[in-house]
Amino acid sequence: MIDVAKYFKKADLIPAIIQEEGTNEVLMLAYMNRESMQKTLETGYTWFWSRSRQELWNKGATSGHLQKIVSIYGDCDDDTLLIKVIQTGAACHTGSHSCFFNEIKCENEGECF
Repeated sequence: MIDVAKYFKKADLIPAIIQEEGTNEVLMLAYMNRESMQKTLETGYTWFWSRSRQELWNKGATSGHLQKIVSIYGDCDDDTLLIKVIQTGAACHTGSHSCFFNEIKCENEGECF
C-alpha cells in the first residue's frame, strides 16, 4: 500500500508531469489531489483535479485519449510526480500530441538565453 498522504504534506494539490514512455516526450502538466492520485493508483490510468472546474477528471474518458500508467516517480521532496504513460491519441485538449508546442523565441538572437 502506498502512503499517498506523504505527497500532500505541503499542499492539497501537487503537479504531475506526464511523460510518454519510449520517447520521453513531456506531454502535459496537470495537478493531482489525494483522491485523484488514489484513483490513478487503483485504475492504472491518469486522474487529475481540474482547478478551473473544481472536479476530478479521468484523462481521455470522453475523448478516448487515455493515458495508461507505466511508472510513477516522486521527486526528492515528495511534492511533484513524474508519470510515464502509454498515450492513446493526443494528450493536449487542442488536439496536439503534446501540450508543449509553443516555442518561446527571442526577438534578437543571443539576447535571451
